[in-house]
Amino acid sequence: MKGNDGKRIFVAMSGGVDSSVAALLLKNHGYQATGVFMKNWADPAWPCPWEEERRDAMRVCAKLEIPFETFDFTKEYKAKVVDYMIREYSLGRTPNPDVICNKEIKFGLFLEKALGMGADMIATGHYVRKFLISNFQFLNKCKLLRAKDKNKDQSYFLWTLKQHQIEKCLFPIGEIESKAKVREIACDANLPTAGKKDSQGICFMGPVDVQEFIKPFVKSNIGDIVTTAGVKVGAHNGLDFYTIGQRKGIGIGGTGPYYVARKDYKSNTLVVAPVSDKTALESKSTLVSDASFVGDEPNVPIDIQASIRYRNDPTPAVLSKLEDGRWQVEFKNPVSAAAPGQSVE
Repeated sequence: MKGNDGKRIFVAMSGGVDSSVAALLLKNHGYQATGVFMKNWADPAWPCPWEEERRDAMRVCAKLEIPFETFDFTKEYKAKVVDYMIREYSLGRTPNPDVICNKEIKFGLFLEKALGMGADMIATGHYVRKFLISNFQFLNKCKLLRAKDKNKDQSYFLWTLKQHQIEKCLFPIGEIESKAKVREIACDANLPTAGKKDSQGICFMGPVDVQEFIKPFVKSNIGDIVTTAGVKVGAHNGLDFYTIGQRKGIGIGGTGPYYVARKDYKSNTLVVAPVSDKTALESKSTLVSDASFVGDEPNVPIDIQASIRYRNDPTPAVLSKLEDGRWQVEFKNPVSAAAPGQSVE
C-alpha cells in the first residue's frame, strides 16, 4: 500500500478490529483518513448492537485523532438487503445478504456518498487484495486477489465489484499474513478494539435464528420429511425455511444426523440424507445468472477456479455461456450442496 500522497480516504468503520487496523495503517502511510460508521439497522423488534459498535468505532477514531462520521442507511438497507433476503427465502432459494450488502451499501451508497463529500477513495477492513495491472494491454486496470490469510479471505463476497469501484477502493489488511498479526498491530497501537471478538452471522439479526426472523414473512406449509430412501422421519414447517445442505434445525429427533438434500415443492416434501451419504448433494455443473466481471466478459469456454461458498477451496471448472444469456459452470470434480440462489465466485 503506497502512501504519503495526502489523499483523503473515508474508512468504513464497523467497530471491529479489522477496520480499526485498516484506519491505523492508512494514517501511518500518510493518508488523510476519516472514519465512517454505517448505521444499517434500527428495528427494536430485532436487536442489533449498532450503538455499541458505533461507540467502539468512535473510540478508535479518537485514539487515532482522525475525524468521525455516521452515515444512516437504515431505510436503504431494509429495502435493498433485508427485503432481498426475505424474498429469496420465499422463492425457495438460498440468499447471500453479505454479497448484496457489499454491492448496494458499502460499495454502492457508501462509496457514492464518500466521493460526493470530497473523498478521493474509500477503504474497508475486508480481507482481500487489490492488484494494479501495469502491462501495455491493461494499463492501470485493477483486479482483486485473494487475501494472504486464506482462512479469512473475503473475496467471495465481493464478486459484484466493477472496475470503477475497485479503482476507488483500498483494502489495507489484505496483505497481512494472519488475523493474529492484525490483532498484534492493534495491540501495539493500543487500539480499543484490539481484543474484541469477531462478529458472527448477519449483524441485524444478532443471536436470532434465521427461521425465527423470516417466520412472519414466509408462509408456513407443513409437510413430510422423508429420507432419500423414502422413509418418513418427521414433519417440516414449510420448505422455504430450509436450505440445501442444512444440518442444524431440521427438526428430526433421535434418527439423524441428516442434512437437507432436496426440496420437492410438487409434493411439499423435504428430502434428507444421512450425513454419511454425500452423494445426494453432489453436482458437476450449475447454471448462473447475474454474472459480473471486473473487466470485459471473457472469451468462452474458459478454464477457471470457482468457489460455491465462503471458505471453500477453489475447484477447477470450465465457464461457458448459453444462448439464453445465462452462464454454465462445469466442475471438473463434483461439488457439494450447490443451492439455488447462492453465489459462485
